[in-house]
Amino acid sequence: MRRGLPFVIGSLSLLACSGVLDPDSPVHPGDDEAILFEVPKGTPPGALGDEMVDMGFLSSEYEWKIFLKMNDGSCLKAGKFELRRSMSLNEVLATLCGPPMADDVPFTVLEGWRIRDTDAALAEAGLIEAGAYAAVAMGKTVPAPFEVVSETYEGYLWPETYMVPAAGVDPGVFVTRQLETFQREFLSKHSDFGDRTLNEIVIMGSLLEREEPKPEQRPLVSGILWNRIDKGWQLGVDATSRYTIEKWNDRKAFMKQLRDPDDPYNTRIHKGLPPTAIGAPTLASLEAAMNPEKTPFMFYLHDHDKNLHPARNAAEHEANRKRFDVY
Repeated sequence: MRRGLPFVIGSLSLLACSGVLDPDSPVHPGDDEAILFEVPKGTPPGALGDEMVDMGFLSSEYEWKIFLKMNDGSCLKAGKFELRRSMSLNEVLATLCGPPMADDVPFTVLEGWRIRDTDAALAEAGLIEAGAYAAVAMGKTVPAPFEVVSETYEGYLWPETYMVPAAGVDPGVFVTRQLETFQREFLSKHSDFGDRTLNEIVIMGSLLEREEPKPEQRPLVSGILWNRIDKGWQLGVDATSRYTIEKWNDRKAFMKQLRDPDDPYNTRIHKGLPPTAIGAPTLASLEAAMNPEKTPFMFYLHDHDKNLHPARNAAEHEANRKRFDVY
């Protein structure tokens, strides 16, 4: 057995030096999707290779065995860990040797939700005291990893399912996670907004999220709304007048807002974009805001089946109203 040892060590060195196994190079660079990886209690480090291959962290189970012969895997802990395929083997090992995640539960921030909606859902789930999340997000009491010129973090709080501690959520930590996810999922891939600013894109994206239910139609709606902005028209997006009311679908409160000339979110009266975003836009809405379809249309409406009908002028729009009985 001793005679075989130099051969093994020499082989490992050869593998490392020849580039067959580079512990600093991930298998899938750029794939930053967070993946929950669980190490069952009592599992030896070498037994994790098969699952790591299945989840895309390795090309082969043999690589893991080679890696563990060159590195001490005894530090691995049982528990749940957040990994990404963009991690190198050294980063994977460091994560698995670090503190495991707490016993977390999923919490979903829905597309289009306002800060107040997320706050209410967190409170209903018993994860925060009512108002705690809103105080952080509206007051910007934690720093963002990028510049946010808006007076609040509305629109920058990424909607997705997050794993959070079952015992309760630290609002500041959660807001920071959402901002970091916005940076990873959007800003890391998009930096050129042309003649628009990031804040304008975020606000327009939030309008598109509420205005157009079909993502494939959002570039056209985006083109129409930017046309109205560029011509100095009122946007006339009724969703903006719902932003400040407690319950989004409260029709009585909504009709009152539509008649309020002092409401800065009333885009039937005031020109330009509203002061802030009106909810959390998805990637599809943000990209539609960035890349509007060039169009001659200036108006649009949805029929009772939510189908989109654009128009070039007021006469065509009025004809669509009569045709589809939408007023």
